[in-house]
Order: sequence, then structure tokens, then C-alpha cells
Amino acid sequence: MKNNILIALLCFALLFLSTTSFANPPYADHPMLAIGAQAPDFSLPGVDGKKYSLASFKSKDILVIIFTCNHCPTAQAYEDRIIQLTKDYADKSVAIVAIMPNDPASITLSELDYTDMSDSFEEMKIRAKEKNFNFPYLYDGDKEAAAKAYGPVATPHVFIFDKSRKLRYRGRIDDVEKPTKTPNTYDTRNAIEALLHNKEVDPATTKVFGCSIKWIEKSDWINKAREAWAKEPVSLDSIDTEGIKTLLQNKSDKLRLINIWATWCGPCVTEFPELITINRMYGKRDFEFISISADDPAKKAKVLQFLKKQQASNTNYIFSLDDKYKLIEAVDPEWQGALPYTILVEPGGKIVYTREGRIDPRLVKKIIVEHPLLGRYY
Repeated sequence: MKNNILIALLCFALLFLSTTSFANPPYADHPMLAIGAQAPDFSLPGVDGKKYSLASFKSKDILVIIFTCNHCPTAQAYEDRIIQLTKDYADKSVAIVAIMPNDPASITLSELDYTDMSDSFEEMKIRAKEKNFNFPYLYDGDKEAAAKAYGPVATPHVFIFDKSRKLRYRGRIDDVEKPTKTPNTYDTRNAIEALLHNKEVDPATTKVFGCSIKWIEKSDWINKAREAWAKEPVSLDSIDTEGIKTLLQNKSDKLRLINIWATWCGPCVTEFPELITINRMYGKRDFEFISISADDPAKKAKVLQFLKKQQASNTNYIFSLDDKYKLIEAVDPEWQGALPYTILVEPGGKIVYTREGRIDPRLVKKIIVEHPLLGRYY
């Protein structure tokens, strides 16, 4: 009788476990390639216009595949080390190739707070050119076929294969993320050296640190982010010349982007969404965006309507005086008065960027993220 009860309880437990959803690690759906496994083939476009597969590197004794990307601060922190690694082993029958595994459509703007660009193929080309990548940089973002076959869990994630293309090492580049500090253990270099000298790699695996892979099935994050932004309150306050002077003194601890615009200004209205994007990218960091409308004070309702449509939950002002020349003098005596006008000011009031007319969004993002107050790395 007792045995029957125990069997029944065991069956119930197994049924419960089989039907209950538990929090899975991020790699549960795309398991990591096992040590000793054969390298899965791929066919991916490179930023250089060429197509690459395993056969592209058949002449090399060792193949190092690094899953990395543009936007991740950890990935950016390792870019120069990957470049140096490629230089150091260029004449030693070692091929190093980088694969970008993220679905660009699954990356929210708030995840771009340490970068000036996302992970689209076009942006990969820009980043590779800016950094003078000396290794193939391949795009896997459309289908993520290679990423699903290899199973990286973060960027960067290294997979090293021997001459027969069996996996011999899987893990980190080294044990120190910040490029300004010296690593204690050069795991990827040690693995390459071991294989070059026909030795076993020890350790064969290490844990990795970095941004999680942005899988295609996670693209619903974007919709959730949009829903959250739509719920944020939008307000509009009045400001006079003294208020503007105080803004420019910037007694805060944040990098402050100020944009002077108007609803009747075509270029202003056209570029405004870009400014909202910039705010959503860096708003969680030491950064703030402030808009000042040059519309007549009587048009306040119209200005607020526009701001609500733009979901401009940042700080917004409308100049309280009809005399626009007082606005010009308060903002910048050198400004000739054409709209839009954009200023980037440091804490303490030092102006580091001004632009009369439409901004170049990519340039402004680059200036912001490379400012010492923010930076590309954790």
C-alpha cells in the first residue's frame, strides 16, 4: 500500500515538473556548443562586402570566432584587444573572425545608453571603418542561425577551434573588462598558445561577462518599451531670459542638451524625433534633454499638443516673452537667430557643442557618449 502511494506521489511530482515553467538561464533555448564538438558551418555577409563560411578559413590551423557587437559596452571595451590579438597572430596560422549575433529589432533605445549606434548591418560597417577592424566582421542578425548553432550567451563570447575544427576553448577574452586595467589571466591568448604548441587547453571553458544576446523572439521588448513611454507624462512650463541663463549655467551634475525650436519651423519638427531618441538612449545616465519652444506664448496649447504627440516626457519650456531677440541674446549672442538651435553644455556651464540648423544625430550621439561624464564603458 505504501509503495503504491509513493509511486503515485512520484508520478504526480514528475507530471508537475514536466508541466511547470521555471526561470531558465538565457542560453536554455540556444545551448552552448560543447567542447569537442565540430564547428557548425555558416554563410554570412561581412562588412567588407564578402560572404564568409568555415571554408573561408580552411588554410588556418586555428579558428577563433568571437561573437560581439556594436552597442554593448563590454564589447566596445574589448575592440582594441581583438584588433591587437589579430595583429599578434596574423602570421601564425590563426584566423580571427567576429560575428554579430543580435537582432537589431530586439534592442530597446534604453539599451543603447553606452553607444552611438545599434547593431544593424549598416552601423556595423560604420563601426568597423571607424575602428579600422583588421578582422572579418559578419552579420548574423536577420536569422541568427550561427548564433543559435554556437550558443553564445553574451558579447563578447569566444569559441576557439583546432585544425580539425573541433571546439577546444569557449569563454572570455580575459578577466578584466576595463581597457584601462591590466588583466590577470589572458584566457583566449593562453588557449591559442596551447593549441599552437599542441597542448591541451586548460581551462577549456570560462564564464563570460557582457550584454546578453538579443534573440529575435525577444523583440516584444520594443513594444513594451513603447507602451511605457506612451504612459509617461508630458508637461510644458514657461521660461524667461533669467531662466534660460540659469539653464546655461548648468548647476546640475548632468550633461545638458538644449534645443530651441518652434512648431512653425519645418526643420525643427523634422528633427525633434531624433532628439527624443537621444533622450531615450542616454536619459538613464548623467544626461538630460531640455526643449525650449520659440512659439508665441499664446500658442502654448498647440506646443503642448505637439510635445504630447512626440511623447516628449523630458523637460519642456516655452519662451514667455513676445520679443524673440531677447531669447536670442539670452541663449547665445553669437547665434544669428535661425531655428533650430542646439547646445550641449557641461556641468558648470562650459558649452561643448552648438549647432544652428538641423543636427547630425550620429555626431551628437558620438559627442555625448564619448564625453568623460558618460563614456562607452561601465
